Amino acid sequence: MATSRRRARSVLATLGAAAVLVGGATAPAGATRAERYVALGDSYTSAPGVPVQVDANCARSNSNYPSLTARTLGVASFQDVSCGGATTAEMWRAQGTNAPQLDALTRRTTLVTLQIGGNDIGFGEIISTCARLGATDPTGAPCTAHYTSGGTDVLARRIAAAAPKVHKVIKAVHQRAPQAKVYVLGYPAITPDTGTGCWPSLPTAAGDVAYNRATAKRLNAMLRVVATLTRATYVDTYKPSIGHDACQPPANRWVEPLVPASPSAPFHPNATGEKAMADALLKQLARSGRH
Repeated sequence: MATSRRRARSVLATLGAAAVLVGGATAPAGATRAERYVALGDSYTSAPGVPVQVDANCARSNSNYPSLTARTLGVASFQDVSCGGATTAEMWRAQGTNAPQLDALTRRTTLVTLQIGGNDIGFGEIISTCARLGATDPTGAPCTAHYTSGGTDVLARRIAAAAPKVHKVIKAVHQRAPQAKVYVLGYPAITPDTGTGCWPSLPTAAGDVAYNRATAKRLNAMLRVVATLTRATYVDTYKPSIGHDACQPPANRWVEPLVPASPSAPFHPNATGEKAMADALLKQLARSGRH
């Protein structure tokens, strides 16, 4: 009888050891799971003009930051539904051949990145308005005067109005993908962090550069606050981009000016800028224990 009990204990011990070796409940220290990754966003995510373009409808590159991140992580699945021109509304409605972006999420999704809000405040319209007005007074501040006439900062109000829209998007992400960790990326610098710009490469009047810079920082600050309030993690892409704005020499810049020297849309990240955003995201994922 004693011999039988010893044999039973031996068998149980062997089975227990085997269970650990073939994937028991405890993973090895430092191991990370294979993510099921969905990327949502606008043109700063899709990367128009950056080779290789794989979706003409959305001006989407296979070398944008989500694609670079997915390859680095070795994810189990990856779906990039970012689309140039997207606003928060396109999370729920189709954009040409691109289905509503939130439709890409499932209950199995484990990682979501979101970069949105720039078009909600009128990114393209701001660029064109400041360029048009700047041409009439390149040393003045006509764009600042335009958007703050009457004592109200129109762009500040637009950012405030966009906040609940971004909040609603992140809430919907959590509802559709309850297992997912959500990362909200800010926007990198277009204008220099100091100084008066580089007219006409950056067609913003000298006196308007400070206002545009402050507006970009206000937008990013809003995204940071909303991310915090919605159990998402904010990824700062602005701070790393200081010194790599559209006024820098081609070899140093991450965002292209009016006439790009590297394949990109004007005032958008080039391939180096997309890699820099991927690096910022990967660093944050590492801090969160997901890389």
